[in-house]
Amino acid sequence: MQNEYEIKKEMCEIGKRVYNRGMVAANDGNFSVKLNDNEFLCTPTGVSKGFMTPEYICKVDAEGNVLQANKGFRPSSEIKMHMRVYKERPDVNAVVHAHPLYATTFAICGIPLTQPIMPEAVIALGCVPIAKYGTPSTMEIPDAVSEHLQYFDAVLLENHGALAYSDSLLNAYHKMESVEFYARLLYQSKMLGEPQEFNKEQMDKLYEIRRKMGLSGKHPANVCPNAKAGKPSCHSCGGACSQSAPEATADADLVASITKKVMDQLGL
Repeated sequence: MQNEYEIKKEMCEIGKRVYNRGMVAANDGNFSVKLNDNEFLCTPTGVSKGFMTPEYICKVDAEGNVLQANKGFRPSSEIKMHMRVYKERPDVNAVVHAHPLYATTFAICGIPLTQPIMPEAVIALGCVPIAKYGTPSTMEIPDAVSEHLQYFDAVLLENHGALAYSDSLLNAYHKMESVEFYARLLYQSKMLGEPQEFNKEQMDKLYEIRRKMGLSGKHPANVCPNAKAGKPSCHSCGGACSQSAPEATADADLVASITKKVMDQLGL
């Protein structure tokens, strides 16, 4: 088991990876690690995540209050968003927020990552919805993210960036890498034409592989609000899962009702 200093060193290493891969610019981005129910390590505000050393890392409580920080360092201004994830997802032990170029481009355009175009993305990542825009450092972002926490392990932040979370810092970082790779593939395939998507039979097989692998976290194969209601999964719902579950279900019900009426009128 890692001690605090080892975790701080790992956070600095992840900071270098995030920075060197161009997922952040200047002092952007932030991430955190859960030590226990009331102690969390987090990156400081106003510093480049690519040049951190262990003494940069701050410690906060479950409310985001500072427990320990060396002179000149303050916790990330986005710590409220991290704390909301930990509060609502007890299985999460680390959170990574960054601004990866392609994923953030989709977030700015308001396009969720839901097209099933690659087995690895479908199995390991699932869908990536968009949390509605919130003013940075306010409760608007935590409230927006909260709508998706029980269904997904990564979200795009409208006009802002991306958020990924998992049972370890390395896995949360890998999740962020997967989001960016998926977004880049989708973007580039659209430049060549319309991406070929998996059909329902292929999707069912991929979902079954996911279930047999016993992977941790939330995924459409298990908890998609549409799939649980007997409706098309988020990979084929046209982005309805980028809404809250009640709204998505309501929209699906409305579409079904209208379709039935039209078919009745046509005698079908």
